[in-house]
Amino acid sequence: MGDKKVTAVVLAAGKGNRMNSSVAKQFLMLGGKPVVYYSLKAFEDSSVDEIILVTGRDQRDYCRDNIVKPYHISKVTQIIEGGKERYDSVYQALISICQTDYVLIHDGARPFITKEQIEKIIDEVMKYKACILGTPVKETIKVVDSNGFITATPARSKLWAAQTPQAFAYEAIKKAYTIFHQEQDSTEAAVTDDAMVYETYLGNTVKIIAGNYSNIKITTPEDLMAAEVLLNTITF
Repeated sequence: MGDKKVTAVVLAAGKGNRMNSSVAKQFLMLGGKPVVYYSLKAFEDSSVDEIILVTGRDQRDYCRDNIVKPYHISKVTQIIEGGKERYDSVYQALISICQTDYVLIHDGARPFITKEQIEKIIDEVMKYKACILGTPVKETIKVVDSNGFITATPARSKLWAAQTPQAFAYEAIKKAYTIFHQEQDSTEAAVTDDAMVYETYLGNTVKIIAGNYSNIKITTPEDLMAAEVLLNTITF
């Protein structure tokens, strides 16, 4: 990487309403450890220089005392409070960074990101300035109207499912999020990932890098059950 600094932002501020649990999804136990531990450990073992952990209100002490310290995640330089929505949390993280060259933004509810995938996306972002992990979709996708009728069937060969980390040149993604934050227009509800902010507010393209189908996001109880099975097949 030379003298380029790389910062990882791990988002762990979600409430996990679809889990039907009083415990946020990123703090549920998976294989005896909190879900968010696994992605933190992957970044700890990678060549990133620092980790910014974004968590919910009143959860900073919990993260420090129950995850960061006992599991020796030494690259965490800040544990900050996130915002109401995911994009608010990302913005708070970006403006909290003192100096870096590249930033990797990752959902803490994706425990199966690997060191190898992290190193791959670091190499690629230095070439393309903006790239994300993703996988080709396996199912046929339908576009449906508000009444539940199919209006289109996109060519599956052109469809990919976006994953995280999503990696960017720091100053560029910070600029995109700053513009978005300042405008706070009607598009905000439709913003679902960082690449969309980058594309929309800078007009720049994003490279997609082949990820792994095991890099799932834990959102529902069924996802957690699938993760328990995956945990036994993945070597960390």
